[in-house]
Amino acid sequence: TGDDVTECIGGSAGITADQLDLNYETYCDPRLNYSQSLEMAFLVSQLMAPGVSK
Repeated sequence: TGDDVTECIGGSAGITADQLDLNYETYCDPRLNYSQSLEMAFLVSQLMAPGVSK
């Protein structure tokens, strides 16, 4: 989501478990925030790049 949520820990923002309640908005599955989504997209693209072994 593009929203500044704190529903998943980690990422470049360094969200910790103690910070989850700061902006936790969902009633079901937690969402990645904008920066976490970008980080995940780059990690997946690196894994899918030719010549990268798993």
